[in-house]
Amino acid sequence: MPIVLHHLNNSRSQRILWLLEELSVPYELRVYQRDAVTNLAPPELKAVHPLGKSPLLEVDGRIIEESGAIVQYLCETHGAGAWLPEAGTDDALRHLELMHFAEGSAMTPILLNLYVSALGDAGAPLRPRIDDQLAAFFGYLDAILRSSGHFIGDCWSGADVMLSFPAEVAVMQGMGEKYPKLAAFVAAVHARPAWQAARAKGGPYFSM
Repeated sequence: MPIVLHHLNNSRSQRILWLLEELSVPYELRVYQRDAVTNLAPPELKAVHPLGKSPLLEVDGRIIEESGAIVQYLCETHGAGAWLPEAGTDDALRHLELMHFAEGSAMTPILLNLYVSALGDAGAPLRPRIDDQLAAFFGYLDAILRSSGHFIGDCWSGADVMLSFPAEVAVMQGMGEKYPKLAAFVAAVHARPAWQAARAKGGPYFSM
């Protein structure tokens, strides 16, 4: 049974689609479209997982949820020794930290910004704190990018895949000049043939 990616258009699932292309993993793509009015995921996703969220990776009937877990699984099982630092090294521990940072610390102000922006003036009291946190996290990511253009070592890793989304958000929000290393990282991601193939299959993506 092939791997199945349950992919929501214009979402963080794009990272998983990109990684599948990078690793040349045979897979079936099932695309779900957001509601044109609410921008929410369609109810059909709840038939796959009770939370109705994406990405979801189906492997031999087993549903793997959470982007970080999916990236880790794919890198371990299909990475051929690449995409993950050597186990037991400091780079491996740092990689683990950044994998969790991408969906933990970094996504909190990003999501708050999204929700509070929809409130208009009612969200104004929260704006200074959100802006402060966005600047802190984007600045941190810009600062820790290595001269190689990667977050760990000198080649592509699962952490690069996970952190591509918050980096794209920074650039999308017009902060590329303020965080030039993040902007260069995003440009390098988008220039990769695998990313371009993933975008062609996954549909329009907010960062482009």
